[in-house]
Amino acid sequence: MGWKEVAEPVLTRMPSVRRPEGHVPFKRKLMWTGAILVLYFFLTNIAILGSAQGGEDLFGQFRAILAGQQGSILQVGIGPIVTASIVLQLLGGANLLGLDTDDPRDQVLYQGLQKLLVIVMTALTAAPMVFAGGQGGFLPAVSQLQLGGMTFGSTGVQVIMFLQIFVGGILILYMDEVVSNWGVGSGVGLFIIAGVSQRLVAGFLALNPDGFFYSWYQIVTGQSDIGSLATSDGLYSLLVTEGQIIALLTTVLIFAIVVYAESVRVEIPLSHSRVKGARGRFPVKLIYASVLPMILVRALQANIQFLGQILNSQGWLPTWLGQYGSNGQPVSGFFYYTAPIYRPEDWMWWDPGVTQETWQVLIRLSVDLTFMVLGGAIFAVFWVETTGMGPDSTAEQIQNSGMQIPGFRQNVGVVEKVMERYIPQVTVIGGALVGLLAVWANMLGTIGGVTGTGLLLAVSITYKLYEEIAEEQMMEMHPMMRQMFGKE
Repeated sequence: MGWKEVAEPVLTRMPSVRRPEGHVPFKRKLMWTGAILVLYFFLTNIAILGSAQGGEDLFGQFRAILAGQQGSILQVGIGPIVTASIVLQLLGGANLLGLDTDDPRDQVLYQGLQKLLVIVMTALTAAPMVFAGGQGGFLPAVSQLQLGGMTFGSTGVQVIMFLQIFVGGILILYMDEVVSNWGVGSGVGLFIIAGVSQRLVAGFLALNPDGFFYSWYQIVTGQSDIGSLATSDGLYSLLVTEGQIIALLTTVLIFAIVVYAESVRVEIPLSHSRVKGARGRFPVKLIYASVLPMILVRALQANIQFLGQILNSQGWLPTWLGQYGSNGQPVSGFFYYTAPIYRPEDWMWWDPGVTQETWQVLIRLSVDLTFMVLGGAIFAVFWVETTGMGPDSTAEQIQNSGMQIPGFRQNVGVVEKVMERYIPQVTVIGGALVGLLAVWANMLGTIGGVTGTGLLLAVSITYKLYEEIAEEQMMEMHPMMRQMFGKE
């Protein structure tokens, strides 16, 4: 008896959001999407009962892409969902699961397995935050807690805190499923856009020294003393300080580059085999796998750093693996070299605040660049193969739609060979390019400290959301289009 027969009774009974049986009107999709977005912002403002606030965020610089909010019941954000996806992608890529995603039975098993993994990863992520020495500011705020006529000691308070974080992780899972089934786009993408947009707006408009417009208002009115523009220190502050000129230029350039890259494509001509004059094109975009595989790369790095934080908090960390400073960040060893470049100060070895040797900084920069470029290419390939975007799946979709490539026989194998000329190469190039852009943006800084990966994701997801909304509106106006594209 294989593992599928053993696990099937459990995996097929995992709670799920019912899929729509027919077409969902566009207005109803917008309503569900908007409702989930409002619920998301509401939950990020619910503080964890019994916890001490103001601690160091364990996810720190990864918060922009993992969504959620430090100190709220959505503390873990989409981290468990992404981690579960990484595990399944690696297992599926190595063909260790033995699941055929074209088989309806195996599809149900795959979805159930993914939910089970998300639940397990939520528990494994939440437990250390509460029980491992108060990492992330989750020491109990009180030694006793009165709740519903019952008194809980310090251990009981920790259990209550754990349950709140765990429930928040499960809510994120099903909120994502609601958006995917009944809304526009995906919940994961929606939460990333919400988090990044919130930080961008705060970076521009915050009424404190971190706000771009407020800082310049202080400079123009003479209320801020950053040194004379004639001195190197004054000019350096204006250019390099987080949230200032270079950060603004980088943010604008990333927006422009991603939008341009989304429009760069190889268009393969198509014609209908039965309807004369019916022609179309299949676009193979430069960023064919989208920017979403970057979530997987950064989540892998986040999990490595998370492990280092836990080992350090328990005193189990050998010196060669790393040493941590007072700010909770690694300053040497393996975990320092594998820590991503977050901001300009992390790689500017001439900065007085950098205590590492030049060669140590350069090693960290090289590791991050290599990890992101190679990881971006590898996870882009995994993403394309596991989401039905590979040459074989694409050829079948074209064949089933009644289309063919002019000048070639109407045969799945022939179409697949044509697709193999473009899709694999473009996937690798696009994945590596996105990784390079992410590191470059982090090196120069961004408005609001959203990180290069967060900004890339937000722009790309917003662009695709715009395209999907336009497609939904077109199909709403022309119902026959839904049948042509198999949406009915």
